[in-house]
Amino acid sequence: MYYGEIKKIDVANGLGVRVSLFVSGCRNKCPGCFNQVTWNFNYGQEFTQKTEEEILSALAPQYIQGLTVLGGEPFEEENQRVLAPFLEKVRKTYPQKTIWCYTGYIYDIDLKPENGRKHCEATDKMLENIDVLVDGPFKQELKDLTLSYRGSSNQRILWLKQDKPVNSL
Repeated sequence: MYYGEIKKIDVANGLGVRVSLFVSGCRNKCPGCFNQVTWNFNYGQEFTQKTEEEILSALAPQYIQGLTVLGGEPFEEENQRVLAPFLEKVRKTYPQKTIWCYTGYIYDIDLKPENGRKHCEATDKMLENIDVLVDGPFKQELKDLTLSYRGSSNQRILWLKQDKPVNSL
């Protein structure tokens, strides 16, 4: 897996101050995407053990709320296979911090175990370690700059690990 960028201080992609990992590779290719450069699976740098250590170190300060993974597309199968064990490591190292993930796929359609087009052997492990999933493709015609943590009104904020309502932000 490759990644385009690691933001060690990010307040735009989830609650609080976060570390954000922008993975490379996306087959959705949504018109109007803010990060088209990451559609290429080979964009940026290779995600290595050193990259994992860099992110884990960046997550250490108490003021960091957690990790956000976006892209590109984290739920492309080849990205899931790398991210699933990494997110498990983040969860074990920092159980008090939250993990947010953005996907252009739809949680209860594309990621479901039975016939989900993006469900693979790593999907359940990824989802087990994600607290908040922002799902749905970006739709230019539904773009809304007043929304918190999403770009278009069709996208949902799903609290997978907390007792919070969908789209509570």
